[in-house]
Amino acid sequence: MGKSIPFLDLKKTLEPIRNEVDEAIKRVIDNTAFVLGPELEAFEKDFASFCGTKYCIGTSSGTSALHLILLGYGIGPGDEVITVPNTFIATVEAIAMTGATPVLVDVEPDTALIDPGKVEEAITPKTKAIIAVHLFGQCSDVDKLKEIVKDRDIKVIEDACQAHGAMYKGKRAGNLGDSAAFSFYPSKNLGAFGEGGAITTNDDKLFERIKALRHHAQYSKNVHEEIGYNYRLDSLQAAILRVKLKYLDEWNEMRRKAASAYREYLNGLDLWIPEEKTDRKHIYHLFTIATDRKEEVGKALKDAGISWGEHYPIPVHLQPAFSYLGKGEGSYPIAERLMKNIISLPMFPGLSDDDVKYVCDTIKKAIS
Repeated sequence: MGKSIPFLDLKKTLEPIRNEVDEAIKRVIDNTAFVLGPELEAFEKDFASFCGTKYCIGTSSGTSALHLILLGYGIGPGDEVITVPNTFIATVEAIAMTGATPVLVDVEPDTALIDPGKVEEAITPKTKAIIAVHLFGQCSDVDKLKEIVKDRDIKVIEDACQAHGAMYKGKRAGNLGDSAAFSFYPSKNLGAFGEGGAITTNDDKLFERIKALRHHAQYSKNVHEEIGYNYRLDSLQAAILRVKLKYLDEWNEMRRKAASAYREYLNGLDLWIPEEKTDRKHIYHLFTIATDRKEEVGKALKDAGISWGEHYPIPVHLQPAFSYLGKGEGSYPIAERLMKNIISLPMFPGLSDDDVKYVCDTIKKAIS
């Protein structure tokens, strides 16, 4: 066995800023403001500024962020929400949690992102929203989606849970559609020390409604206008995220450098690698390839001491939880083929060029 390369190394980004993080945690403990309060407000202000939006609302997770957005728009039973099958199940869970019906559409073969043409075909009088998943860290073609819905009362929601700092036509993810959901799960480009999420929007009405809903629907203290939720981002996570946010662009550039090396060393091999569109800036939450020789490549990587991941091998419509949608194998051929063959390679800030080359050399040997 050669050297050992982890799939993700969180210590590489934490160690240089450990003192700042410790100070932030100490500040929260000293102030004993653990729920809501000044640390959360400060982070929300910073993250809204980062994304270029008017508002940010911290939430308990990316899943709760998506759920709150849908609730904020009044989406529920009898409504339909369009999204993709090649996403983490939380995207579609959030739709189901409102009682609305998920309507899945296939993806573009070159990017694995939502296909606007398929979206247009799927719209019915019941369609209330489209959730565009910025998969792996590249923004979907939001302008095309907005063009499709411009004369309809249909919201364009960004699932930006993998796209912290990604760009589309000069604008950040989170400021492209009507609203956006982010996850701060520890493995994300901007990760907390546990669960966390956020919503960004420029919509005054949506902001006021979601801010109340996440806090038991208290529009005013001790008055609960409707059934609400305990979906708050806690102050410790907010303080940690506020420290890490300062370094996010730098860390994303390190990811992009590693991705560029992957592309160079894998060039010419019979592999699918998602195309990075010229009007976008991919921030490579994940660097993925697809190959019909997945088993051989996966074994070779493992034998060489290289950790790798699968995102996500079973599409949503083939998950037992969503069998009620009645969509069998073959319903979304592009997404299904990609997901069946996908391998996520090591990707994190500080991944060295030597390590990237070692990974690529291992893949070359496996498929040559």
